[in-house]
Amino acid sequence: MAGGRGRAQVRRIVVVRHGETTHNAQGIWQGQLDTPLSATGRAQAAAAAAALTAYEPSVILSSDLERAAETARSIASVAGLEVTYDERLREIHVGQWQGMTAGDVAERYPELQAALAQGQDLPRGVDGETVAQVVERGRASLDELVERLTPGECAVVATHGVTGRALAASLAGIDQHTAWTAIGGLHNCHWAELSEGRLGWRITAWNVGA
Repeated sequence: MAGGRGRAQVRRIVVVRHGETTHNAQGIWQGQLDTPLSATGRAQAAAAAAALTAYEPSVILSSDLERAAETARSIASVAGLEVTYDERLREIHVGQWQGMTAGDVAERYPELQAALAQGQDLPRGVDGETVAQVVERGRASLDELVERLTPGECAVVATHGVTGRALAASLAGIDQHTAWTAIGGLHNCHWAELSEGRLGWRITAWNVGA
């Protein structure tokens, strides 16, 4: 890299979405429901764990919800690390939508769905969270992680679809409206790589899979 800043000195964070659950497969809104990985999700997590060894992570941080925690444990078992759990990395709370199918939500909440599709940051499921609230709690966790990362270290953060995209965008200085409307969501067991440069953090890879 220019100016003698070698890759070995660059701090990196890899934000990983959890593997598939049966709720994912069935199109059911999960939010903060504590659902485990399906057999497919466990296979995805194992494949991701093998691929993520190339990053040589030294820290693994995870949402405490089981689907993310199980994904993190799979990665940790290959990397020879322990997992630290943080409830601030949980998925966005989707209020009344939790446990409902996408079809039911579209039928019963068309106006709210339309507003969200246009990029308005309203509480999900009427009485759930906004993305801004997710960023507020999640960035507190991420900032603590950044403070303790030393040059050359890489951290893996296992989290969820909305939370992962929101935090990656926030760390890279991308406003959430742009992130919501222009950046595709992370697929199950896919990840975003963020690297620190002279001007701050930037997204260097998006939706990478095993």
